[in-house]
Amino acid sequence: MSLPFYQRLHQHYDSSYRNRDLRSTMSQYQEEKKSSAIYTHGSTAYSTRSSAAHRQESEAFSQASTASYLQQASRAAPCFAASRKTASAYDYGYSHGLTDSSLMLEDYSSKLSPQAKRAKKSFLSGEEKENLPSDYMVPIFSGRQVHVSGITDTEEERIKEAAAYIAQRNLLASEEGITASKQSAISKQSAVSTQSAVSKQSAVSKQSSVSKQSSVSKQSTSTLHHEEAFEKKSRKVAIREKAERVSLTKTLEETEAFHRKLNEDHLLHAPDFVIKPRSHTVWEKESVKLHCSVSGWPEPRVTWYKNQVPINVHANPGKYIIESRYGMHTLEINACDFEDTAQYRASAMNVKGELSAYASVVVKRYKGEFDETRFRAGVSTLPLSFGVTPYGYASKFEIHFDDKFDVSFGREGETMSLGCRVVITPEIKHFQPEIQWYRNGAPISSSKWVQTLWSGDRATLTFSHLNKEDEGLYTIRVRMGEYYEQYSAYVFVRDADAEIEGAPASPLDVVCLDANKDYIIISWKQPAVDGGSPILGYFIDKCEVGTDSWSQCNDTPVKFARFPVTGLIEGRSYIFRVRAVNKNGIGLPSRVSEPVAALDPAEKARLKSRPSAPWTGQIIVTEEEPSEGIVPGPPTDLSVTEATRSYVVLSWKPPGQRGHEGILYFVEKCEAGTENWQRVNTELPVKSPRFALFDLAEGKSYRFRVRCSNSAGVGEPSEATEVTVVGDKLDIPKPPGKIIPSRNTDTSVVVSWEESKDAKELVGYYIESSIVGSGKWEPCNNNPVKGPRFTCHGLATGQSYIFRVRAVNAAGLSEYSQDSEAIEVKAAIAAPSPPCDITCLESFRDSMVLGWKQPDKTGGAEITGYYVNYREVIDRVPGRWREANIKAVSDEAYKISNLKENMVYQFQVAAMNIAGLGEPSAVSACFKCEEWTIAVPGPPHNVKYSEVRKTSLVLQWKPPIHSGRTPVTGYFVDLKEAHAKDDQWRGLNKAAIKNTYLRVQGLKEGVSYVLRVRAINQAGVGKPSDLAGPVVAETRPGTKEVVVNVDDDGVISLNFECDQMAPNSQFNWSKDYVSTEDSPRLEIESKGNKTKMTFKDLGTEDLGIYSCDVTDTDGIGSSYLIDEEELKRLLALSQEHKFPTVPIKSELAVEILEKGQVRFWMQAEKLSGNTKVTYIFNDKEIFEGPKYKMHIDRNTGIIEMFMEKLQDDDEGTYTFQLQDGKATGHSTLVLIGDVYKKLQKEAEFQRQEWIRKQGPHFAEYLSWEVTGECNVLLKCKVANIKKETHIVWYKDEREISVDEKHDFKDGICTLLITEFSKKDAGIYEVILKDDRGKDKSRLKLVDEAFKELMSEVCKTIALSATDLKIQSTAEGIRLYSFVTYYLEDLKVNWSHNGTPIKYSDRVKSGVTGQQIWLQISEPTPNDKGKYVMELFDGKTGHLKTVDLSGQAYDEAYAEFQRLKQAAIAEKNRARVVGGLPDVVTIQEGKALNLTCIVWGDPTPEVSWLKNEKPLVPDDHCSVRFEAGKTAYFTISGVSTADSGKYGLVVKNKYGSEISDFTISVFIPEEVARKATEQPQKGNKKAK
Repeated sequence: MSLPFYQRLHQHYDSSYRNRDLRSTMSQYQEEKKSSAIYTHGSTAYSTRSSAAHRQESEAFSQASTASYLQQASRAAPCFAASRKTASAYDYGYSHGLTDSSLMLEDYSSKLSPQAKRAKKSFLSGEEKENLPSDYMVPIFSGRQVHVSGITDTEEERIKEAAAYIAQRNLLASEEGITASKQSAISKQSAVSTQSAVSKQSAVSKQSSVSKQSSVSKQSTSTLHHEEAFEKKSRKVAIREKAERVSLTKTLEETEAFHRKLNEDHLLHAPDFVIKPRSHTVWEKESVKLHCSVSGWPEPRVTWYKNQVPINVHANPGKYIIESRYGMHTLEINACDFEDTAQYRASAMNVKGELSAYASVVVKRYKGEFDETRFRAGVSTLPLSFGVTPYGYASKFEIHFDDKFDVSFGREGETMSLGCRVVITPEIKHFQPEIQWYRNGAPISSSKWVQTLWSGDRATLTFSHLNKEDEGLYTIRVRMGEYYEQYSAYVFVRDADAEIEGAPASPLDVVCLDANKDYIIISWKQPAVDGGSPILGYFIDKCEVGTDSWSQCNDTPVKFARFPVTGLIEGRSYIFRVRAVNKNGIGLPSRVSEPVAALDPAEKARLKSRPSAPWTGQIIVTEEEPSEGIVPGPPTDLSVTEATRSYVVLSWKPPGQRGHEGILYFVEKCEAGTENWQRVNTELPVKSPRFALFDLAEGKSYRFRVRCSNSAGVGEPSEATEVTVVGDKLDIPKPPGKIIPSRNTDTSVVVSWEESKDAKELVGYYIESSIVGSGKWEPCNNNPVKGPRFTCHGLATGQSYIFRVRAVNAAGLSEYSQDSEAIEVKAAIAAPSPPCDITCLESFRDSMVLGWKQPDKTGGAEITGYYVNYREVIDRVPGRWREANIKAVSDEAYKISNLKENMVYQFQVAAMNIAGLGEPSAVSACFKCEEWTIAVPGPPHNVKYSEVRKTSLVLQWKPPIHSGRTPVTGYFVDLKEAHAKDDQWRGLNKAAIKNTYLRVQGLKEGVSYVLRVRAINQAGVGKPSDLAGPVVAETRPGTKEVVVNVDDDGVISLNFECDQMAPNSQFNWSKDYVSTEDSPRLEIESKGNKTKMTFKDLGTEDLGIYSCDVTDTDGIGSSYLIDEEELKRLLALSQEHKFPTVPIKSELAVEILEKGQVRFWMQAEKLSGNTKVTYIFNDKEIFEGPKYKMHIDRNTGIIEMFMEKLQDDDEGTYTFQLQDGKATGHSTLVLIGDVYKKLQKEAEFQRQEWIRKQGPHFAEYLSWEVTGECNVLLKCKVANIKKETHIVWYKDEREISVDEKHDFKDGICTLLITEFSKKDAGIYEVILKDDRGKDKSRLKLVDEAFKELMSEVCKTIALSATDLKIQSTAEGIRLYSFVTYYLEDLKVNWSHNGTPIKYSDRVKSGVTGQQIWLQISEPTPNDKGKYVMELFDGKTGHLKTVDLSGQAYDEAYAEFQRLKQAAIAEKNRARVVGGLPDVVTIQEGKALNLTCIVWGDPTPEVSWLKNEKPLVPDDHCSVRFEAGKTAYFTISGVSTADSGKYGLVVKNKYGSEISDFTISVFIPEEVARKATEQPQKGNKKAK
């Protein structure tokens, strides 16, 4: 037997629902059995028969034979006829999915007339009834009649037994006796069976007609006439049976029509996992498969997740394989490694909801020993057998953070990482700490936006795509057992650059406030940056989950930061984003929201708790009598929950009186003061007890009410709401007050304010800052902060700022507060922190010398002195404190006198600055006052480190106070890693050093060290000093070195720059770490963060190490070694700068040309246009003439002189003298004796050789040359050429057409290739031929030969580059240089202050034509410094430098500001766009109307001129200016007096413009007269 379509879709339906129905039916049956003897009798009778009868009936239906069915039924006892009748009736109704089971039972009762309309009995839960539409009819599946998968035969029979009992009870309760004869019973049974068979045939084929049913009925009836009648039927019974047949036929037609109209969407149900994925434990390198099977309609879409992150099969090809076949979904993980250990989730989703199932995969690593990699951050994964806990190893853990992340600044769309190194002591093997990150106090978990990583000693938080939602205070908390430490720093996220200039920034924190079937309310936070003009509103976009199609939800912008999105499909999930808009355009979209399903909260809870039943529902068979249809009552508690100028949200409770059906709602409105109610949702009824109304007139008052409806009708309306005025109920907050800035650090200021009064639903505050006098405001935060206090970071040290604050809520942003007072950014001054490491440097009988280390924090001011306190300790009991000094001591050492011999003392030291006295240090150890008689020296003191680099540092100290019996002869320096044991100390110098400093080499980058110093004398090595450190060997970002410089005057100086200075930091120069403050050989000049030490006369006395330290910093400094070699180099460089020379590339040389010509030539590196050359022969200047020919090529630097031949009197000395400005140079060639004779003979030989050769040939084969214009010249030298000689060029065996005919005057054939590039690579060939013969030469320019040529071309281009120039533009500052032309092979690199430039939207590099440029947009002081452009030709780099600092920067920045303002002024200047003609010719008496368009920002002032005088408008001549852009000029009736020159003057603060036009008025008569005079004049001329 086939199933109806709605049953075929749900054959997998959970059997738990059927079991629940069965239990409900059987419990009712048992109760009825106890209460009624008649029912008990009927049930008992049926129990002996029902199984066989139904089995027979099932066989009869499967054979589709009425006759066989009657034969089987005739064997049954007559007393069971009624039972069979009721059971068959139930089977019929059950199989046809009728909505009212009681109707079927009543149709088979003995009543003659149908009952009145009653409310239909529902088989749905109360919650589902509320959500049903009024025209919805619940089909009843005959899942128990048909053998659906999952139901046993016994279970089916029990269900039939219970259902048939209810049918029999209703039949007996109708008080109609069973008096029919056997034939009557059989006839009834036959009729029922026939109609039941017809109904089943109708269920199989919905398109069968009523005529087919009638024919089947007739055939079945004819077979009944063979039966013998025992008793005649009465007329009453016959009429009743006929009425029943008519009723059944009508029911069949209605059921068939119902099946045709059945809405398939109502049969949807949520996903359900039939088979859930199972957890697995596998070995490394193995593969694993996770399987699951999901039911649901429509077919759910399954997505796999790893640790809540969707798995992307394309990110790791071959790693993951995801398949879905025949309802079975598989995730295969290939070659598992330890990183695959995770929790995996299968998420099934369709329109009815989402359901997840979880499984864990554990990957084991096989090792012979314990696998340490299994231990990760968080809970330890050690097996219980280890018994490892933190309490078994240490009573207390010390947790420290190294290399901590600082206040960070990012931009939307960028990536960022926060991290720090975690040091835990003591270290316990196999036990890792628990790492947790927080943002603004809320825990952070890994997602697609942020990932956490713990590598064993370093914790990292990485943002893959920054958004403003990520801005906040980030905290890392490290827990080890019961102990934990945490560290926090703020992260600021700037807005991404707008795609449209002036567009607002993106909103943030888009979330769902409320969701149901009809709408979803979305809220967001307004951005801090509006793009320079007020935000007009926001557009909301939606996208269905699983698609990439975004659609806009609102046609007009909404200003309120909440909006109900309608038009959603029930059960589907959506994501949302918001865009802000102002007059300049629409800004970038916000980060998308989390997915939200369009479901009621109750439906969501039900889907979350368990899979939902399909719309076919669970069948609950009850024994209640059907009740009449009930019209629902009015809803209650109707109220306006939210009202804005764009929409109003209503909420109510369902009515108490509503029957058993689902109800729908209709919302009505009317204007206040009227009773004209209008239905709002006429087309689409509301399913949920909430509704959002749009299209209400702002400012008008309305009342609202709601009606309920179901199949019984529409109920009475609810009570109307109070009058509601359409507008924003939530007011924009008032501006904050009393903005008070206070100093914090040298780059931050703490801003506090009074919170806005009476502010409702306050989201937070935005803070802005502005440099005093700039007029430009910048946001300090892009995520609203709560509370009346905020620390603004990223400010420029030394600048004065003012601040303002505004509040924000859903209604909008408040007005700005009043500007705060100006405050200079510098570190707040506080008392210094306590000194540390108090030690006894020397002890006498009645006095002791103490030493200590200065405080870690000076409080932002220089320490002015120290105070020492001491107390006696007797039998370990300390006494009272006493002052050791009344006047502060400036050194970190002090001698305390008047002490008692052999008494034990303790000490405290406190530091002082201008802010006051700081806290005293910790109490020192106990020291005994006694005469030191030890022979070895005491410990060195004041040990400090500086110049920390990744592999080295410099350690300095002071000699010990107690030198022992003999003077100190040297020092030993020891080093160990910070966490190493004391037996790990190692000496750095085998022999004692006499200096009080040492450069420590060979450190490991990133390792923390501690150091100490020991003094030695003849008696031995003394006690070690206090430890210096710990210090991490690393080169900190921004570290700079001392740079030596030689200026144009030859002055030698050492220069140092520091970008990390404290407000009171100073530069201290020293030679061999001894101060050079009073040295007469040096001059020191410091300004800002730069310092320069100049040598007056550098000599051997100045050899040594020169270092510069910066005070109030953590060891920032650098040094420079001037040894003998460096001294020689610097002196030579100084001499060169004092007396410059023209660099000679090639000294003067001579060569013999063809025909014996002699060429004298030399080449300079570079020649300017002012270069002069003097030619000298034997101390006499020679000039160009018949004998000498001179030539200078300034591009290549070649200087030439030609002579036709050498004669005997030409023997001597030739000199070329060069002068280029201040620089001079010369080159000399001596041609005397044998040298001259050899040259003369060679010239004669060449002449004779030329005569000897008759045929054309190559004197030099084909070669290449790069010209001064950076072109490639292919050339070959030929000899003995005549006019008939031809030369042909080929490339790759193809002839090259040459525009110019070759000239063989000098015997060189050339092929010039301009702008040589890769396309010119190939094999070149030249053929020389005439009637005497031919010759050829080939040149391969491929592979290495081509690379060599390209390198030479790039080199020539680089040499042609001009010096870097500074150019100011309206966008910023541009550094540029020109080259002859540019090739991609020429690599261009830019660096700033020795650091390669990282290009961004603000700093860009490029090439335009022949210009290579670096554009710095919106320059800041940080852009000052030395810029270097490196042109790399493939072998060497050619540098061009420019110093963009000092006056050069100031002038360029001033010009940039001027150009920027000029551009703004030009853009906004008042002007006439168009509309006025140059000349207007008009007939007298006509009306003249002129219109023109003007533009300007601000709106320009408009005035008119006539004949260069102001025009006063009157009734005759009127002017007007409308909408700030259109000017009208009208003359009602023109006359000759109106002729003249007119002008329109437009003017605003950026400029003015005059547009002139001429009005010419003519009289028609004069025109006619002139027209008649002109022919007459023409006739006269003809005569």
